[in-house]
Amino acid sequence: MDSVKRATGFSFLKMITGMVIILLSLTSLPAFAQFEAAEFEKITKENRAQFERQTQNISLTGQGLYEDTKLDDRQTNEIRARLQAQFGNPTQTLEDLINKDNFRPGKAIQFEYWFMVNDSIPLMVLDWNGPFGSGLTYGGASKYVDLMPQIKREFVRKLMAVEDFGEYKDYFYSPEKEQWYIVKYEDGKFRNEEIDSPPGMSID
Repeated sequence: MDSVKRATGFSFLKMITGMVIILLSLTSLPAFAQFEAAEFEKITKENRAQFERQTQNISLTGQGLYEDTKLDDRQTNEIRARLQAQFGNPTQTLEDLINKDNFRPGKAIQFEYWFMVNDSIPLMVLDWNGPFGSGLTYGGASKYVDLMPQIKREFVRKLMAVEDFGEYKDYFYSPEKEQWYIVKYEDGKFRNEEIDSPPGMSID
């Protein structure tokens, strides 16, 4: 009789354990599913201030975004054309930054794209050496670091799916060469043209 009770109790315990596992799996599904089709809302120039207010207490990190992808070996000027095709104009460019009081030549990026992923997760991507580099520099919200690899993979998938590049024209300044450039994709060709300092834009 005792053996029957033990067997019954064991079966009941197995059943309860199985139900708990199923319930835990179901509760984790929505969080997983939302990143199977992550939505990237690009922040426009007009919405920069609002985005900065929303994220002022959020620390950004590159942690979780270092995994190599097909995009990381591509020239940055090509990636910029893919970004233009997929998301339109950057959130900000060198033209937006150069006249700020705290600007330094070391901050002379070519472009930045800011995103809010699935309405709540900030993500930033930018060049690190204008058209002379490859890949991008990424920054994501540190509290979502565990999700960043999956977000990056989805982001890269969207960009690599672009077939027709978007035309663009940016300014870039190389502190090392002390040289200005117009960087553009136009008529199916990439060009980096050396120029004098553009009107209203000077590096002290």
